[in-house]
Amino acid sequence: MHQSWPGGRTSESSSPHRSSRIPADQATVRRSNLSLVLRHVSERGPCSRSAVAVETGLNKTTITSLVGELQARGLLKEIGPQHAGSVGRPGLALVLDGSKVGALGLEVNVDYIAAFATDLAGRVLIDRRIGFDAMGSAPERSLAKLAQVIEKAVADLDRSGVALAGITVAVPGLIDTATGTVVVAPNLNWHGVPVVDSLLSAGVSPSVPITVDNDANLAALAEYSSGVAMGTPDLVYLTGEVGVGCGVISSGRPLRGADGFAGEVGHIMVDAIGERCGCGRTGCWETKVGLAALVRMATPDHAYGTDQQPVRDPEERLAEIEQRRAEGDPRVEAAVTEVGRWLGRGAAILANLFNPRVIVLGGFFARLADGLIPIAQAELERLGMTVIAGRCAFTASTFGFGAASRGAVDVVIERVLSDPTSIAIRND
Repeated sequence: MHQSWPGGRTSESSSPHRSSRIPADQATVRRSNLSLVLRHVSERGPCSRSAVAVETGLNKTTITSLVGELQARGLLKEIGPQHAGSVGRPGLALVLDGSKVGALGLEVNVDYIAAFATDLAGRVLIDRRIGFDAMGSAPERSLAKLAQVIEKAVADLDRSGVALAGITVAVPGLIDTATGTVVVAPNLNWHGVPVVDSLLSAGVSPSVPITVDNDANLAALAEYSSGVAMGTPDLVYLTGEVGVGCGVISSGRPLRGADGFAGEVGHIMVDAIGERCGCGRTGCWETKVGLAALVRMATPDHAYGTDQQPVRDPEERLAEIEQRRAEGDPRVEAAVTEVGRWLGRGAAILANLFNPRVIVLGGFFARLADGLIPIAQAELERLGMTVIAGRCAFTASTFGFGAASRGAVDVVIERVLSDPTSIAIRND
């Protein structure tokens, strides 16, 4: 099931009287009805044309025409027959197709670039992550590498006969989604980086829509759409990367803030005499609970910025920490305990602010959930408002470090569901 993820970029008419006097043109009505039928089949699963007509309120003649067009665009197909239990000839069932329509999600983070692609029905086509030192690279070099990853993904999809409907890029920072610009990403040292324009200049096809969004917002969408908290209307997602971002779903909708910058909880000051943060301030929450903090405490010989070997994927760092923990290394256990305490203390603030039912832990938080959650939950209940904290629980994501790129794919799919005419009619 794909949930709507409003991006806040569609403007309403400033004059309701003017808009009410102008009838919608036929193309707009047609596009709206195509979306209604496609979304209905996507959410309900196999259903007959008659059932779609009854449940959407459209007449059968209109349904026949709309289904024909959606089939021509490769978005619906018929299987069957479907038996509804009534007397008469069973009808064929409509299901989502989209096997030749692809959605590509990417994530640029401190030490990796991830690519994830599915077809419209959610079948995974690409799932890869490569180690890359984005923290130690200039934005131009990082974006050049990202363009290479996109080029390879597009080529792979093309060889499979899949046309790309769109690309969404996740970045850990403040994003101007209207222009596709990273306003600031402290851990990447990006300031005013025009991601979309740079990718187009690097050769990414201008015919493919590209959007950019915050990694935590996209990860929260993935969890709400298909993750461990699927359908939970009030949740908080914590990224568990080198930086700690936060995505909030409130009453089933993303909480973005006036400029789309909500969720930068990693830079809440929690210790005035603590470590210096990548944002330039001192004692930010992510200096206590981010992956860099854990690595610094658990494996100081391999701390970020001191490692002499090539850039290491976060999975490699975690594997080493897990091995040392399994061997009973007291330094590692103490580090996990310390991160758990600070995780719970920060979560208590979030619980008081947002009153979520679930706090989903992503990234390395999820990998070490058995050690982190009991400690964090105890701190949450100790410091949070009793009636709030007692109804809020931590849970571990199953998406690992791939949640943001999955959410990025959901954004593309939502765009197709909202406007099926964005997919060309097939000639084969």
